Amino acid sequence: MNEITEGHPEIYPSEFDLYLFHEGTLYESYKMLGAHLASYKGQEGVRFAVWAPHAKKVSVVGDFNNWQEDAGHEMKLVADSGIWALFIAGLKEGDIYKYKIYSSSGGTVLKADPYAFYSELRPNTASVIYDLDKHDWLDSKWMSERAKTDVYHKPMNIYEVHMGTWKKKENGVLYTYREMASELIDYVVSAGYTHIELMPIMEHPFDGSWGYQITGFFSVTSRFGKPEDFKYFVDQCHKKGLGVILDWVPAHFCKDLHGLGKFDGTPLYEPTDPNKAERPLWGTYSFDFAKPEVASFLISNAMFWMEVYHIDGFRVDAVSSLIYLNHDNPLPFKLKNQYGGEENLEAIAFIKKLNEALFKKFPGILMMAEEATDRPLISSPTDAGGLGFNYKWNMGWANDILRYMKLEVEERPFHHDLLTFSFFYAFTENYVLPFSHDEVVHGKKSLLDKMPGDYWQKFANLRLLFGYFMAHPGKKLVFMGSELAPFAEWKDKEQLDWMLLEYESHTAFSQYLKALNKFYKDSSSLWRLDHEAEGFEWIDADNRNQSILAFMRKGKRKGDYCIVVCNFSKEVYIDYRIGVPSTGKYIEVFNSDDISFGGSGQCNEEVISVDKKPYHNQPHSMEIKVPPLGVTIFMKQTKKRQGRMHHGI
Repeated sequence: MNEITEGHPEIYPSEFDLYLFHEGTLYESYKMLGAHLASYKGQEGVRFAVWAPHAKKVSVVGDFNNWQEDAGHEMKLVADSGIWALFIAGLKEGDIYKYKIYSSSGGTVLKADPYAFYSELRPNTASVIYDLDKHDWLDSKWMSERAKTDVYHKPMNIYEVHMGTWKKKENGVLYTYREMASELIDYVVSAGYTHIELMPIMEHPFDGSWGYQITGFFSVTSRFGKPEDFKYFVDQCHKKGLGVILDWVPAHFCKDLHGLGKFDGTPLYEPTDPNKAERPLWGTYSFDFAKPEVASFLISNAMFWMEVYHIDGFRVDAVSSLIYLNHDNPLPFKLKNQYGGEENLEAIAFIKKLNEALFKKFPGILMMAEEATDRPLISSPTDAGGLGFNYKWNMGWANDILRYMKLEVEERPFHHDLLTFSFFYAFTENYVLPFSHDEVVHGKKSLLDKMPGDYWQKFANLRLLFGYFMAHPGKKLVFMGSELAPFAEWKDKEQLDWMLLEYESHTAFSQYLKALNKFYKDSSSLWRLDHEAEGFEWIDADNRNQSILAFMRKGKRKGDYCIVVCNFSKEVYIDYRIGVPSTGKYIEVFNSDDISFGGSGQCNEEVISVDKKPYHNQPHSMEIKVPPLGVTIFMKQTKKRQGRMHHGI
């Protein structure tokens, strides 16, 4: 075995970095491991380092040596570290390579670099030597303001995007990162969103995985261009006032031979116990969080995307599968931890360490957990007993409201609790309400196609759904194409159904959602106290017979509130009385039944005077018109607010 005990800091890792790596606290391990352009003894070239502790021998192979392991490019083992290193003179950016690993059992395997900064375009699988310092960032103001931003008391309306299918060229060719910067960003800004969330853009071999089965965790996918192109995309988002959130997948990785699986001939990144390693539902391997080197790898990866690409946050995928050994894991028996429980204790410790490290270095970021259980304190700080995320997807709410909306209107009175149950726990976490890609794939139907009734009623129900969504406490997320109101569910091989905008009902709905987004952003009562019970008050939660809800959303300033009335029935109610908190006059500021949105026009055109008659546990009341399958919102008339804010485009 070719071993070194001490060496040159230009090409071999330092003892201190090695110590931190094996302790699980080297949070910039991508600077130590991987392929880096370097100068050594007056020669330009590349220094390589790879963690493969059980390998008998490792060589660097590529086009530069005709993929021959005996070409003099055998790596040296840094003593007692499990890390192999080598400097090769004359290599340059763009050269492709892999590691040829000789296992202790006698086999060999070609592996892509786990820390590669770039990769060949699928179906090729080699790593690419790459210089990441090619973009001059112009977002210093954004980054400094982000660190000071109070995200909890700001509007947050996220547009979730799958880059491969948002839009394609006529010949089916994918748009590049730079082209998407021109096409997508202005579209999202004009539609009124505050953030873009990208489904995984780390390198992955199979398009059909949507990016969730990764081989190159540090490699932005070459499908859409080069690293500097993606930096340009992020920079342009920041220039236009959009935050960028990435889907991040620390729960598992794919089994492709060039990937992380059995990397040095043995289970390395995955657990040794096959029952803990296998993810049969996904056909993937779980990460082994008991290994501190895996923690160094993954936390460094999160740091990398925020440091190198200026990413503003992560939606962390499959957190329930991280923290529970048996979640989405259909084995014939239950896995247990050392105490007999079903929690993955090492994964929980990893998550806490991850969040602590990220928030310490990057204040103002977003860490969102896709977590589906009733485990408490997901979005609470670790020093308060939480996991340390600052947001959690409210998947229970999404499940309940979609179950309710699928019901025929005659059935809805018997399931009224599906509307009201979420308010029992709405302020126990910092929630994001997600209408994500998961709701419109695999036979679940599109949102529009889930709606009952005739053609007009389907669109009215959809307007109602989104109006209620926007008025409910919690930040917002919608999947791309929701604004088109497609009848078909998401087709992951085709672009969105843009031709729908040639049809009046779909265009009207698109205008509705755009107006609703603007109304939300302009109305501080809808977001200022999203995560505090003081920001919400029931007016009437119990009118199940007429399927009507009435409630208030409140801001922080005195008098900053709105009254929301949602009618989940087909009936129009004239002179419908609701309680209000103060005297004076109210005006209707938003109505989903406006004719310009495709509605029937049952609007409150006139200023509404308040009666001194108490009602709904409020000291006063007023009579309004309630539109069918509609949401209508009222505010107090003031000197500055004399008419409707958004009543059609």
